[in-house]
Amino acid sequence: MEEIKHTSSNFIKNIIIEDLKEGKYEEVITRFPPEPNGYLHIGHAKSIILNFDLADEFNGKTNLRFDDTNPLKEDTEYVESIKEDVKWLGYDWDSLFFASDYFEEMYNRAVLLIKKGKAYVDDSTPEEIREMRGTLKEPGKESPYRNRSVEENLDLFNKMRDGEFKDGEKVLRAKIDMTSPNINMRDPIIYRIAHATHHNTGDKWCIYPMYDFAHPLEDAIEGITHSICTLEFEDHRPLYDWVVRECEMEAQPKQIEFARLNITNTVMSKRKLKLLVDEGFADGWDDPRMPTISGLRRKGYTPEAIRAFCKEIGVAKAYSVVDEQMLEHFVREDLKLKAPRTMGIIRPLKVVITNYPEGEVEWLEAENNPENPEMGVRKIPFSREIYIEQDDFMENPPSKYFRLFPGNEVRLKHAYFIKCHDFIKDEDGNVVELHCTYDPETKSGTGFTGRKVKGTLHWVEASHGKQAEFRLYEPFILDQEENEEEGKTFLDYVNPNSLEILQGFVEPEMINAKIQDKFQFFRHGYFNVDSKHTTPEKPVFNRIVSLKSSFKL
Repeated sequence: MEEIKHTSSNFIKNIIIEDLKEGKYEEVITRFPPEPNGYLHIGHAKSIILNFDLADEFNGKTNLRFDDTNPLKEDTEYVESIKEDVKWLGYDWDSLFFASDYFEEMYNRAVLLIKKGKAYVDDSTPEEIREMRGTLKEPGKESPYRNRSVEENLDLFNKMRDGEFKDGEKVLRAKIDMTSPNINMRDPIIYRIAHATHHNTGDKWCIYPMYDFAHPLEDAIEGITHSICTLEFEDHRPLYDWVVRECEMEAQPKQIEFARLNITNTVMSKRKLKLLVDEGFADGWDDPRMPTISGLRRKGYTPEAIRAFCKEIGVAKAYSVVDEQMLEHFVREDLKLKAPRTMGIIRPLKVVITNYPEGEVEWLEAENNPENPEMGVRKIPFSREIYIEQDDFMENPPSKYFRLFPGNEVRLKHAYFIKCHDFIKDEDGNVVELHCTYDPETKSGTGFTGRKVKGTLHWVEASHGKQAEFRLYEPFILDQEENEEEGKTFLDYVNPNSLEILQGFVEPEMINAKIQDKFQFFRHGYFNVDSKHTTPEKPVFNRIVSLKSSFKL
């Protein structure tokens, strides 16, 4: 084996190191096994990164495998989106598999269990089976069909496959222990009837294996060495090992559980995310308010930031919740040297510079990123009329307000000092236009030192500026949904202020911005060109993150 260079340690890595030392496995083979019943979210990103990076560190392999055992909820749309997300995150699988590739093998292993007296066909209803399973304090009760003969079970199971029974009429159950303290071991269902067309196998099958039966077989068939999953599967591990052992699989995968990713103000349930889409709260799985990988991508998050975030939070056994600001921190860190600086006005207020020559346009020089001089400079127009932000002017300002107000002077970034001497209001009393004068001696870059001002404003020249739409986002679901009131669902806690759409102006060259281009708008934050609503005539910018946060690593 090649020399292995280890990065920082964690408990899973330590297990793998010991297994290799003891010669349990010749190489490390992991897998990322999503169910194609929805789009991946940020929690899945942690699992993707963990599985692929572990295998890579030990010079091993990682499979992408779709756990497509439920045709009622699965779709090729989800398959393709998952492939795209994994590749966007920067990973490529060694092999691509589907659970449905192994349906014949799984059926044969179920037949083996029946022949060994380890499985039986049950005619009980789902309600009766639930009742018989017992509780955490009370043992289960044996089904009246538990002691059917091997011959009868084989015949019934074959008829199940041949489509002779209706959905729910019969199931195949593992025969383990109805008194086990672990409810998962109380004769779990391993096959159910579903007359549904499968996205991969069509109508070939009308019986489908349950996840707890299929998953360990898939791992064993593929020779997975370390089956890494989240903590909710810890109680399922005895069943996982039972299936591998009793089905007489040659490979012996080891299941290891870690704590799933939980982030404040973030829904981490595929079922709930699907509801947001189905009920029209989101405009699709890639809505920038969604914590899906496609949503984060459309919003403007980068794969580098997500990978850095997941590596920083590490791998642990204990449940914890990560502040969403930590993820935003890594986005800022990744973009600060990559994103060009530019100026955009999201709530425009017109300014007329009364002493600037009418009809004249001056082109000024502006750096593209002061933290990365290699990004060069650009030219921006300046003239008699410009736009500034509405909140950069106050008629009666409080103390320590350093922006524009009557009689005050400020600097226009990359341009001149201007002083406000008058303003115009509309019929409702709103200020709609400022009249200012400029000092031509104060041009940026000339070394003017005559006097200083405390406020610097961004702006966009009116005649050359381009119309643009800005979309500002807040959390979709607030954390109070964790404590849902009786009679309410999490949909009752959808944040009504999760999206604010504003119409403004950007520098003229921004009309050439391409989908997924990222920029830092002075004072407003980092923005990404939206993939759905942008048109050649009007760009739409999604705010990725604001510029500052109180979060500290």
